[in-house]
Amino acid sequence: MEVLVGRLPAGWTARRSEGGANIDRESDALLTVTAPDGASVTLVMEVKTLVEGRDVAAIRDRLRHFTHRIPGSHGVIVARYLSAPVRKRLSDANLSYVDVTGNMLLNVPRPGLYVADRGADRDPWRGPGRPRGTLKGAPAAKIVRALLDHDRSWTVRGLIDVAGVSTGATYRVIEFLESEDLATRDASGAVTVLDWSALLRRWSSDYGFVGNSRVTRWIAPRGLPDLVRRAVGSPVKYAVTGTLAAAEWAAYAPARSAMIYTADAGQAARLWDLRAADAGANVMLAEPDIDIPFTRTLATDSGLTIAAPAQVVVDLMTGPGRSPSEAEELLKWMVQHESSWRR
Repeated sequence: MEVLVGRLPAGWTARRSEGGANIDRESDALLTVTAPDGASVTLVMEVKTLVEGRDVAAIRDRLRHFTHRIPGSHGVIVARYLSAPVRKRLSDANLSYVDVTGNMLLNVPRPGLYVADRGADRDPWRGPGRPRGTLKGAPAAKIVRALLDHDRSWTVRGLIDVAGVSTGATYRVIEFLESEDLATRDASGAVTVLDWSALLRRWSSDYGFVGNSRVTRWIAPRGLPDLVRRAVGSPVKYAVTGTLAAAEWAAYAPARSAMIYTADAGQAARLWDLRAADAGANVMLAEPDIDIPFTRTLATDSGLTIAAPAQVVVDLMTGPGRSPSEAEELLKWMVQHESSWRR
């Protein structure tokens, strides 16, 4: 409450209020906020120590229950800390929130109050040894790609075998996906992805083409068509991603630059006649920290090796310039043609 009140605009006031015996027993707190012209709104506070993605629907329903009983009121979720993905889910659900670190979104139509602020990006109370609430790292990437690339209900053993990660890491990732409401386990323990596109977007919060690779920039002096011709059949390990790869399924616009994963950027540059560039580069070569981009690659009719659709779209989501817009076009194609790429 102190964090929230401290962010109110000048002239606005706030005070604790009462909503009647039944409301007071069920709700965590009521706060009446008053505008300079005297108009006011009652904020119904739902307080949680921890909020996970799977909690959002229940929180929304609980706040609706309270706000329907207090005409003109507005629900606010309060927590010790709210992660960025959880904050986005709350925002998408049109829920206001505030955490103790200062992350805040308060959007009240009447009397017209909008307050947004940024607090911590990491949970300051997460002690050593507690599982991280992320999909960072090789085990998570391998499991996510397996879940995205294949449309099936998984046994844990089957997922371990396909992803090639340890049993402990697999269970940790599954538990995290359950907490984010991205996967479920039935009574037999079988794992099912609820919404693969939501899983892909969540992965993009923790994985990126630049963030997970050592990227160098180059110029292809004879243009991208010559680069593609040289890459076909070359002995260096590579996988084209970004616009050049996306054009295989959903051409958005002519490619002006190339994003390519390679095991050896120096060798690739020599074989493909690339020139190092500090400015004006039209090629980015990425040596990945995780070898997942080379998993389940495809070959075009011309023989060019391209990354799998799920890998391409997450790279575009986190890529430069118009890449995020291209990601949305590719994602539309993937939704419409799921059976052709997700087997």
